[in-house]
Amino acid sequence: MDLRPGQVPVTMALDDVRLRRLLGDPGLTWLVDRVRRRMERDQPLTGPASLSAPTEAQRAATERLLGRSPGSGRSLTVRLDEVDAVLRRSGVSPDGLVAAVRALTGPVVPLAMAKEAEAHAWQEAYTPLDALAEEIPALVPWVVRLRGDGLIRRLVGTPAAAHTLLDAIATVLRALPADPPVSLPAFAARVLGSAHALDDGTPQATVTLAGIRALTGFPDGTGAEWRREAWASVGLLRDELSSTVLTLNLRGTPALDWASDAGEPCVLTLRQLSRSPLANSAALVRICENTAVLAAAADTHGADSVPLVCLQGQPSAAALTLLRHLHQGGTTLRYHGDFDWGGLRIASGLLRRVPWLPWRYTAADYRAAALTHLVGPPLTGRPAEAPWDPLLPDALEELGVRIEEEAVLDVLLSDLAR
Repeated sequence: MDLRPGQVPVTMALDDVRLRRLLGDPGLTWLVDRVRRRMERDQPLTGPASLSAPTEAQRAATERLLGRSPGSGRSLTVRLDEVDAVLRRSGVSPDGLVAAVRALTGPVVPLAMAKEAEAHAWQEAYTPLDALAEEIPALVPWVVRLRGDGLIRRLVGTPAAAHTLLDAIATVLRALPADPPVSLPAFAARVLGSAHALDDGTPQATVTLAGIRALTGFPDGTGAEWRREAWASVGLLRDELSSTVLTLNLRGTPALDWASDAGEPCVLTLRQLSRSPLANSAALVRICENTAVLAAAADTHGADSVPLVCLQGQPSAAALTLLRHLHQGGTTLRYHGDFDWGGLRIASGLLRRVPWLPWRYTAADYRAAALTHLVGPPLTGRPAEAPWDPLLPDALEELGVRIEEEAVLDVLLSDLAR
C-alpha cells in the first residue's frame, strides 16, 4: 500500500467468526503453534510447515482452510505464504497470518525481548539484598554467591516471588542480632507478620540461615541441632534448654557459687545465660575442647582449679553466649584444643566470634608434644588454617601426628592449679 507523507496505515477489520472456524479449528492447532513459535523467534512466515502422521481431522481442517486436498502422504505439509494469501484474499484476516495468530493466541513477545526482560527482572529481584550489602559490607561475598548459585530460582521460580522473598530476608537480617535473645516464632511474628515464617523448610528459613552464616561466621552444617545453634548465634531461640555449656569454678549465680565451693562441674543452659547473666567475671578463664580435661581438673584440683569452660566440640549457642559475656566483662580467655585439622577448625570458628589467646596451642607447643607422641594416630583430613599462629598448620603437615587433649593432660592440669 502506497502511503502519502504523514499518512498512518489502516488495519483492516478481521472476521473473527470465520477465523475461528477456519484457522482456529482444533485440527490446525499444530499449525498455529508452529507459526507462533516462528513469530517468537522473529523468523519469516514463509516456506513449508510439516506434520508427520496427521489425523483425518487435521487433514480435513487443512482442506477447509486451503480449499483443496492437502494430499494423502504420510506427512502433511502446508506452505505458510499460501495460508497468508488465503487469509488476506478471503477477507478473514486482511492483514494476513501474523494478525490472525495474534487474534487467536494473544500478543506475541519475541523470545529475545522476553529473555532480556526476564534477565532484567531477576537483576531487580536482588535489589533488597544489594541495599543490605551496602549497609553491611561483610555480606557482599554472600550476596554475590547467591546471585550466581541458582538457589533463589530453585526455591521460588519467578523474579516477583524472589523479590518478595529477598525483601523479607533483608528485613530479618537488619534486625539481627536480637538482644536480648528472643524466641524464634515471636521474632518472626514481629518482623515478618507470621510466627511460622521462619519454620524449618521454608524458603525464608533456608536463605536466612545462609545469611546468618555470612553475618557471623557460624560454621556450615546440617540437622536440627545445627539449625538451633545457628539461630541462637544471633539471639533467636528455638530451644533454650537443649543448648548447654559445661563449666568448672565459674562464679556469678547462686548455683555457680555453690558448685565452685564444692569444686564440682556445672551445666548452664542457654535459658539461664539469656535471663540471668553472670554477676561478675573472673580475670582469667581457660577453655578446652574435650570433657576429659574438665573432668580431670575437677578430680585433681576441685575447688582449687582455675575457672574452666568446656566446649564439648563445636561451641554451642550457650557456650558462645557465656564466652561473649565473659569477654565483655574484661575476662581474658585462653583456649586449647586437639592438635588436628578438626580441632583447628573449631578453634578458628570460635575465634571469629569471641577473641581468645592460645593456651599451649601454638606450633611450638605442638612440636614439644609431638616429641613424646611420634607413634600417635596419624593426621588425616583436609588441612585448616590457624589465624592465631600461621606456623601451626605447617607443623602439623610436617610431623603428621594427631595429638588430642587427653594426651597432654598432665601439662594442661599443671596450668589449671591456682
